[in-house]
Amino acid sequence: MPLRLLAALGCGVLLSLAFEPVTLPVVVPFAVAGFVLSVRGLRARSAWLPGLAFGIGFQFVLIYWMRAVGTDAWIALATAEAAFLALLGSLTAVLCRHRWWPLWTAAAWVAVEVWRSGWPFSGMPWGRLAFATVDTPVSDALPYVSAVGVSFLMALSGTLLAWVVVARGRERRTAAIVLVALVALSLLPSLVPWQPSAEDEEGAIRVVAVQGDVPGNGDDILYDYRQVTQNQVDVTQDLAADVAAGDQPEPDFVVWPENSTAVDPFRDQQTNSAIWTASHAIGVPILVGAIVDAGPDHVLNQGIVWDPVTGAGDRYTKRHPVPYGEYIPGRKFFSRQFGRLADIPRDMLSGTRSEPLRIAGVPVADAICFDVAYDDGIFAQVDRGAELLTVQTSNATFIHTDQVEQQFAITRLRAQEAGRWLVVASTNGITGIVAPDGHVEAEAGQRTKTYVAGDVQLISATTPAVWMGPWPGRVLLGLTLLGLVLALVPYRRREHQTRRPDESTNDPHRDRESALETGGQPA
Repeated sequence: MPLRLLAALGCGVLLSLAFEPVTLPVVVPFAVAGFVLSVRGLRARSAWLPGLAFGIGFQFVLIYWMRAVGTDAWIALATAEAAFLALLGSLTAVLCRHRWWPLWTAAAWVAVEVWRSGWPFSGMPWGRLAFATVDTPVSDALPYVSAVGVSFLMALSGTLLAWVVVARGRERRTAAIVLVALVALSLLPSLVPWQPSAEDEEGAIRVVAVQGDVPGNGDDILYDYRQVTQNQVDVTQDLAADVAAGDQPEPDFVVWPENSTAVDPFRDQQTNSAIWTASHAIGVPILVGAIVDAGPDHVLNQGIVWDPVTGAGDRYTKRHPVPYGEYIPGRKFFSRQFGRLADIPRDMLSGTRSEPLRIAGVPVADAICFDVAYDDGIFAQVDRGAELLTVQTSNATFIHTDQVEQQFAITRLRAQEAGRWLVVASTNGITGIVAPDGHVEAEAGQRTKTYVAGDVQLISATTPAVWMGPWPGRVLLGLTLLGLVLALVPYRRREHQTRRPDESTNDPHRDRESALETGGQPA
């Protein structure tokens, strides 16, 4: 067992290298294979230990950036996420008893990914295998099978590799052939990449994303929140001056980042006046990222379409506020015990909007910060006609960490998956324009005060990924449950037969044979 634990821990660390800042997606199959081999042959009641070791190695390295919030927050979140992989270890040990165990274990991997991406408290999607593929040929499969499907392809490549390792003779040749066939299937979309038809291209518009930067060290959005708002105004006025001078074409609309205002722009006169100043200067709608009061105990994190004539109009509310960061579950139990939680005096409410925003007559799917890591919001809006994606984000807290690059990779993946152009505005990094193939067409450097402008194509076609919605995840969950039933029922029957009441269970030879069959140690 000690060797299994060390191997699992190392494979977990190896998997973290697939993501930013190292970005070596080629390690994914080897890390997954190592995970499977570290638990294969163990009983479910002991397989969780190498599963946990793998999870610790993976999550503690992957989300090391959480130390920007606090060491305690990093340890708590990484441990909670590692626990899901501990459970996966036990599930894998059971599923490996099945004849076609590479299929069932890959399905279980993704089922656990989907589960932890939505639970508890809306979950934590960071570390899904698909999120490591954005710059690989496999990413061309995203519009066809979604991030869930790509995660399954990557997980299956790892479980098949494990099969090649443990198989013998003709079975090993079969395993190798199946693995090669999977690789070929995964690369097939690169030969026929998803493209909208000419009828689905609705013309082009010009969009500008503003990055106003954050004063001070750049990692505290509240350090001088009024200056943060003023920075957005200043850059927008610079844009208006460039348009007036003929140096820039007039945009159709402008996107400001999340937390452009840290106080309610409808209650705070100074903030309200600043937005009007920018709006009148540029003369086109601005999608403003604002914190809005929702009574004495709650706030909303919104993207507000601000028209230069009529003012505030259509709004999108963040669907996935961060637990213990933007709201406190069980506040009455925790706020008195943990003093730092007193820094969150009001809970942020979740949005439920599924319809796209209308900005300058264009249906736009919006996402705010961590929303981009979840499937539901963008899928719902694109399915209802959104022709362009926008992401408003504030990475200020993590600006000196790798979280910024990790989130931008997920953002690019969403453009590919939805088959849409995407405009992302961040307070101080990374702001840019992304094409439907994931290519970055324009980008602003981190901690710069500037804007990014570009022409983007409006697309109305629905990718197969969006059309399928949550069903790939549901199917893989069903496969996992079916695999468990098929593996457990025969196992229980065999166990009952080998432990008949009329036979002694004190035979050391029988105990040794039984232990070896299950990967355990003889008594």
